[in-house]
Amino acid sequence: MEEEEEQHLIGHDSGSESGPMVSATVGRAMTTLLSANPKKLQDAISNLHSPPKIAPLTVSMEQSLWFLHKYIGEAAETGEHLDQVLVPILQHTLTTRESKRGSNVLILLNWLFQDEVLFQVTVTNLAAVISRRDDRYVALGWCILGRSLIEYENVAKNVTTNAIREKYDVILKIFCSCVTHLLSIICKGSNMHEGFELPTRLAVAAADFILSLTVALTRKDLPSNNITKRQTSSFVTAKSQPLNSLVTATNDRDEDTLRKASELPPSLELKFLLWNNLEELITLVKKLTAWSRKSRSLQAKGLERVLKWLKELKQHNSSFQDEAELQMLKTGSLLLTSCWKHYGMLLHLEDHKISQQHKELLEQYLSGIQFYADDQAEEHDASKSSKSKTINFFLNCLLLLLGRLDNEQFANAVTEFGSQVSQVLISQLRYPDEEVINGAISIFKAVVLGTNHTLSKRSLGDVRQMDALLPLLLNLLDERDAAAKAIVKLLAEYCSICSDSECLNEVLKRIVSKNVAQRRNAIDFLSDLIHLSSGSTNTLPQACWQDVANHLLECLGDEDQIIKDQAAKLIPMIDPPLVLSTLVDLSYSTQESVQISASTALVALLVNHKHNPEILCLLLDCLSKLSQNPDSGAVIGTKEGSTLDADRLLKLLSEWAKHVEDWHVVVGPLIDKMLAEPSNALIVRFLSHISEYLAEAVHIVFNRLVSYMREQKVIDECNSKWKGRTDSKSEAMKHEHCLFNRLCPLLIIRLLPLRVFDDLNSPLVYGDLPSNSALRENRQINIEVSDCIAALMISRALSKSEFEDVRKLAAELCGRIHPEILVPILSSELEAAANAKDVFKIKVCLFSFCTSLMVRGNSAYKHPNVFIIRKTIHQILSWSSVDSDEISKAQHGCIDCLALMLCTEIQSPKSSKGTAIARDSVLAYVTNQLTGDENDSSFESEGGDTVTGATARLSFRLCMANVLISACQKISDAGKKSFVKKIVPCVIRSIGEIVEPDIRAACVQVLFSVAYHLKSSIFSHSNDLLSVALKSLRDGSQKERMAGAKLVMCLMASEEDVVESISAGLLEARALLQKLSSTEPSPDVRQICRQLLVFLTSR
Repeated sequence: MEEEEEQHLIGHDSGSESGPMVSATVGRAMTTLLSANPKKLQDAISNLHSPPKIAPLTVSMEQSLWFLHKYIGEAAETGEHLDQVLVPILQHTLTTRESKRGSNVLILLNWLFQDEVLFQVTVTNLAAVISRRDDRYVALGWCILGRSLIEYENVAKNVTTNAIREKYDVILKIFCSCVTHLLSIICKGSNMHEGFELPTRLAVAAADFILSLTVALTRKDLPSNNITKRQTSSFVTAKSQPLNSLVTATNDRDEDTLRKASELPPSLELKFLLWNNLEELITLVKKLTAWSRKSRSLQAKGLERVLKWLKELKQHNSSFQDEAELQMLKTGSLLLTSCWKHYGMLLHLEDHKISQQHKELLEQYLSGIQFYADDQAEEHDASKSSKSKTINFFLNCLLLLLGRLDNEQFANAVTEFGSQVSQVLISQLRYPDEEVINGAISIFKAVVLGTNHTLSKRSLGDVRQMDALLPLLLNLLDERDAAAKAIVKLLAEYCSICSDSECLNEVLKRIVSKNVAQRRNAIDFLSDLIHLSSGSTNTLPQACWQDVANHLLECLGDEDQIIKDQAAKLIPMIDPPLVLSTLVDLSYSTQESVQISASTALVALLVNHKHNPEILCLLLDCLSKLSQNPDSGAVIGTKEGSTLDADRLLKLLSEWAKHVEDWHVVVGPLIDKMLAEPSNALIVRFLSHISEYLAEAVHIVFNRLVSYMREQKVIDECNSKWKGRTDSKSEAMKHEHCLFNRLCPLLIIRLLPLRVFDDLNSPLVYGDLPSNSALRENRQINIEVSDCIAALMISRALSKSEFEDVRKLAAELCGRIHPEILVPILSSELEAAANAKDVFKIKVCLFSFCTSLMVRGNSAYKHPNVFIIRKTIHQILSWSSVDSDEISKAQHGCIDCLALMLCTEIQSPKSSKGTAIARDSVLAYVTNQLTGDENDSSFESEGGDTVTGATARLSFRLCMANVLISACQKISDAGKKSFVKKIVPCVIRSIGEIVEPDIRAACVQVLFSVAYHLKSSIFSHSNDLLSVALKSLRDGSQKERMAGAKLVMCLMASEEDVVESISAGLLEARALLQKLSSTEPSPDVRQICRQLLVFLTSR
């Protein structure tokens, strides 16, 4: 009958729906038990002796207990998991954490743990459910329940926990198997916020569970060790089963390690479990450190030190392989146990108990430091090392304790214990252990600054506290040791957040000390102060920063190289206006070492502010001011006297330019400054050093210039207004200002590389000029229709009302314009100017085209419209002129233009081969016009005056000779040999055929120019040249004889191989010169012949 009632109560029917019925029954039973009044639940357990009578409608508490007992017992036999029991328990734990009914879980577990079988299956399933169920709410409840079991003495109030206490050590061993899974939860349970890791609620609970578990492993008085009599189930007597399987289940990753551990005494078995989780502790502390950095800076410092200690402990006791090393394991595990007992307790993220006893702990740790610090006299090294480690332990505990307090608790602790803490810690600053000093200074800093969290502005009380300690701290800066290093960091951090300047001024006094240690400590202080203040909202007053800047600048002249180098590195981090002017002055110091340090610091400062054009403008202002008055200031002076070599400093800016990543930010303000100060030549020189970089943002440059030049159109009359007037100094200054305003944009354009004019599609450079084909066909191009750089330059070059300097520069710059645009415009303008005999425009067009030939070379020469320019030049050279008149000057321009065309033609790869002269080439045109004696109708004068026409024709042919002479001077080294090969044979051959003596003389003059300017290329023609010279001396006119004598002189002064080549002909030359030196009617020719004769005689 009793068995039937049991079966009915459990719900084990033979029907197919027995499973769901059991689940429903389990659910009702768990609901009944967990929702019951804790006292009634304990009474029900105490009065439970036999299966209760089944109620027809309700499930009583006794029935639920009986059912739960039988259900778990059968699960132990069948191996089924207990999720239907454990999950409600975990959910209940989570929802009733702060409720009185939360104790029902411990009451039920304590009752189940009284039966050995039920204990084993319950705890084993509890350990497994967290990894089996991927549910964060289940995991959170599990962590809370697990910690409650471990800390049952503090959690369970007025609740019987005898069975939990009895099985306590086994519970700890089983829970150790969950550490690895919980660590995975912790490692994944972080959220990033403003660059810091913050834990989730689950990660906090998991971390606190591991801390509670590992701290429990350090206990010497385990509750289970005090049980002398085992209790049995209140209504079932079960056979006890061995717990070996549970022990070995704690960690199966290293069977050999566990086997060795089993050889340890029972008192060390749990301590070994802690040791076996050393790697897990290291991982846990790493995460705790990361979580503390944002808001618990002091605790983070303590965690870093604990982490370092754990790693060192692991390294020193990494394995044990023999009996001797087993003792090492024992020592290591005991050390870990003794220290972790405190560390683990202080690391809890949620623990109100610590807050209640923090004063007691604070006194305990301070007493420990004081005791070991006082007991260190006459100790040997090993003992001192041991005591250092002990002091470090107490310091770590202090860091963790003070770091976990909230603002109010910390403030109260400082108020009550601040004086005692300061006395204890200051004594440690002289301790011969850097780690002790660092730990002490970290705590001391928190106490002095009044916070264990993120630093902020201090109150007046904090300043007074620091003022009282300042003399003592400053005394520690007389030496270069670990204490001084720590104090430097403390004072720097204090000054970085405190508006009071007393501390800063006291440290700055040591900058000028005769003690090098004090000076180095002071410069280290400034280094830390600057780094801490960088990007901080709590900055020093401007006056304090000026003091800092002035002292750093003084350090550039320090005799100690370390101080000097450090100052040079720190100055670039100071606000530039505070240092730039003096830094520029020091860059011209007469002391070379100061000059080098200042220049290095200046470049670094510019690099730090590479995208701030205001700093560059400020630098230029300082340099301009210094160049205007180079003798100002006692520290300034140059080796060259009062002349300032600005370029020496400007050249240093190339290093700055290499670091600029976005020139679009920098270029605009620099151009604006140049336009605002057009007469400042220093800015032009500066821009010349960065011209290649300006091209990277050339659209910004051109946009500024187009706008600037467009606005100037309305003041073209300013030149004529002041032209020729110097009524007063004021008027002269206005005139000069207007001139520089007009020159300034052109000076900027001249700085730019040629490639900026290559883009024909650039609207800023060419506007609609490339598409203006209709106008081009009519040879009339209106450059006024387009507001672009090219049109504006051409307009200024052709403007008669413009300043002459502006016109010349504009005409030169026009040569940079792409030939596809420039040549058609110039050919049209030149043709129109020639028809109107407008000499001014003729000279401008010729000069621009010459520049184009020089910078554009063959691409300009090959343009089809060059033929029109050649025809117009021919027309201009046909005009009658008088020396030095305007037409003569225009013709000189034509000669230079033809010479450049000839040079460009000869230097082209196609023309440089062979001696043949192309029929349509400029060279053919020039030589034919020079050597041809036939009449040309284009030289007939108005009215058919043949005499005047002949004179014009002669003048024209002489111009062709001058073209060749000019070409000799302009030809590049690459084209010299080709030039000689083509010109010399042609001219020599023509001399014998030319009838006109003046033309023959001009041809000999051409050969003289070839010999003089191209002497390295005439070797193969040297004898022919000598023959022509002697023939001219013997049979020619006076002009021919003079040209021949000069040619002989040039050949005799040529290179050795040329002189040797003509040595045979020099005998004839000697006889001829002797004759002419006495018979020559011309004094000039006679004199030069005598000089040549003397030279020949002396050889």
